Amino acid sequence: MGSPATPPPPPGSRPPGRAPSAGPYGDGPYGVGPYGDGPYGDSPYGSGHRSPGRHPTGRHGAGQHGAGPDSAGPYGGSQATGPYAAPRPPGVPPVGPSSDDERPTGGFRRALGGLTTRGRSFVAAGVAAAACSYVLGQSDLLRVGLLLAALPLVCVAVLYRTRYRVAGSRRLAPSRVPAMSEARVHLRVDNVSRMPTGLLMLQDRVPYVLGPRPRFVLDRVEPGGHREVSYRVRSDLRGRYPLGPLQLRLTDPFGMVELTRSFSAFDTLTVVPKVEPLPPVRLAGESSGYGESRTRALSLAGDDDVIPRGYRHGDDLRRVHWRSTAKYGELMVRREEQPNRARCTVLLDTRRDAYFGAGPDSAFEWAVSGAASVTTHMLERGFAVRLLTDTGSSVPGPEGTSGYGGDSSDMAGLLLDTLAVVDHSDGDTLAAAYDVLRSANEGLLVGFFGDLYQEQAATIARMRQRAGGAVAFVLDSDDWLARELGARPGPELSAVQPGVDGAEPDSTERAVRMLREAGWNVVEVQPGAALPELWQQADRYRSREETQAAQAHQAPRGAGAAG
Repeated sequence: MGSPATPPPPPGSRPPGRAPSAGPYGDGPYGVGPYGDGPYGDSPYGSGHRSPGRHPTGRHGAGQHGAGPDSAGPYGGSQATGPYAAPRPPGVPPVGPSSDDERPTGGFRRALGGLTTRGRSFVAAGVAAAACSYVLGQSDLLRVGLLLAALPLVCVAVLYRTRYRVAGSRRLAPSRVPAMSEARVHLRVDNVSRMPTGLLMLQDRVPYVLGPRPRFVLDRVEPGGHREVSYRVRSDLRGRYPLGPLQLRLTDPFGMVELTRSFSAFDTLTVVPKVEPLPPVRLAGESSGYGESRTRALSLAGDDDVIPRGYRHGDDLRRVHWRSTAKYGELMVRREEQPNRARCTVLLDTRRDAYFGAGPDSAFEWAVSGAASVTTHMLERGFAVRLLTDTGSSVPGPEGTSGYGGDSSDMAGLLLDTLAVVDHSDGDTLAAAYDVLRSANEGLLVGFFGDLYQEQAATIARMRQRAGGAVAFVLDSDDWLARELGARPGPELSAVQPGVDGAEPDSTERAVRMLREAGWNVVEVQPGAALPELWQQADRYRSREETQAAQAHQAPRGAGAAG
């Protein structure tokens, strides 16, 4: 017995299996995003995948934004379908209304909204001429009025029904730049339809801090051809800045109508803090070789202390551990010598009350740039580096999970990306950072601090006990603010933290003395000071302290010999 016949769907209902519309304009070619999946392409904020209603052989840009399954191209960025979809090839089932007869009139009404001042003037003049011809009884004037009114409407219809298909892509070179440096943005527009385009006006959206919006006028693009343009962006402030979406404006030869459509591809430009090269100096808490990997030979340990691993093709048979082989029932070999990398923790003080002023020349930006320079320098010297803030957040991760970083190049990018978006914190203590420093062997600890008071200085002094060596760069915001205001620091510019007992105009100087008494190597940062010189100054302080300690150690021995 055959299956029961499926009743026909009621008029106006959706055929079975068709996905519901996700756009604000209902079903049809405008069903996905503001412009839908029909002749107006994707939403400006939609995905970059190929929609079911588009030509399956269309070209897509491939790259970091993730394109559809047909993506290919050297420029990267998701495929952003152009303002007009290509006609559906024969044999491909339609998805949603695709014929011209089924096209709703809402799209054409929106296209009428693209009439320019010239086009609207022609329509108004045509209507006025038609009205005058009716009043005056002049048939020739009616013909003139109809011609004036019809010309803009014909331009709208031609531009609306012309089935361009344009693909756009964007490439950044490079995508991560230091502050006060330039990056170049390359734009490429491909005509993947079978007919040439008209005059195209291209505009890319960029944040205000990167410069004015770039605008380009592209000549007629032949079928299968492409056009490439580029522009430069520059920012004095670090951060992450979105680029896009790319906007394409089409116009008719008479200038009667302009239609603007947006692509869906976005890119992100990361402006990282400025990194200054530092000289190779020797600081307390470093391992031999200035951060180079030290090795611990497992062969020197007892036979029971060896940690074996499974045999791999190419392993030397002389390294086979026979006792473990007999225990596990498979061939086991001794592990190779394991590297023991020297550690370095960079502590950045981000308290809002510790810094005054704003802008690229402020004290806080100098501290962020200094932290970026030190992390990059220590990674280049072979250290395992961790970035820690006063809030207790740690990069690459909390101790005990991911701990210190692995590959130097990837870790440098991660740390710089983190410092590119770091901002002030609302806390007033460094207790959270002190709790993170739990290990008794932190290696080298380098800190960048703003204004310090007795409570914060006491917390930082206790951190010295958990590190092999400690260097502190202290910035007095009074001096930096006085430089910004063009005045000499005085009592009226003294930073007094509200609600803290014992806060005095010289609280930072007292904090510096407390840190030095606790064993910190403290370097006071003056406005406009260069970090490489201060880095060498920290080495001179260490050498002087070692000399004084040696003299103090030899003094009792000399007194005993004289007695």
